[in-house]
Amino acid sequence: MSREPGLLDEETVNARANEKARKRKAARDRMLATKTIEKGLLIVHTGKGKGKSTAAFGLAARAVGNGLKVGVVQFVKGVWKTGEREVFARFPELVEIRAMGEGFTWETQDRARDIAAAEAAWEMSEAMMADPSNAMVILDELNIVLRYGYLDLDRVLSALTNRREDLHVVVTGRNARPELIEVADLVTEMTLVKHPFRAGVKAQIGIEF
Repeated sequence: MSREPGLLDEETVNARANEKARKRKAARDRMLATKTIEKGLLIVHTGKGKGKSTAAFGLAARAVGNGLKVGVVQFVKGVWKTGEREVFARFPELVEIRAMGEGFTWETQDRARDIAAAEAAWEMSEAMMADPSNAMVILDELNIVLRYGYLDLDRVLSALTNRREDLHVVVTGRNARPELIEVADLVTEMTLVKHPFRAGVKAQIGIEF
């Protein structure tokens, strides 16, 4: 079968593509060879989009899959049933989840009570970060209580930046403080493009909880 003028045969196309892939791999291998530091990371998931806590629990699942111990403190979510807690309850030797929130401020309608809850949750956070058996600590919705000023920001930043070198800490919640973003190693902003809630769809099992 004759080819149109200027068109290459399949063998030539494949050979050129393979050569490009070889060069890309060689370049990537050279780049990876320069990445030699191993350390605990301060990770921040923020933004208006859905998925901040979901991504954090994905990291927890990955850690557990590697036999690493994880501590979780939830600053806003209360003791209501969630799918992730049900899953991680099957690994009590590797995961400890402490749900120490009472809901959002408009639910409690008691600022002093919210501050007291945030303080108790932060004390638990410090204890988990000090526990040498924990490889990762997730501070779920910490950004929210920092935004409202329920915890002293300098105290929190000092604890996070002075944690032991091999401890990973994941902080979630909207409106991360600029000071936290500055000291973090990895920051991801979830961008809201479309959400079913705006179309009247309520929170659903397996998606929101």
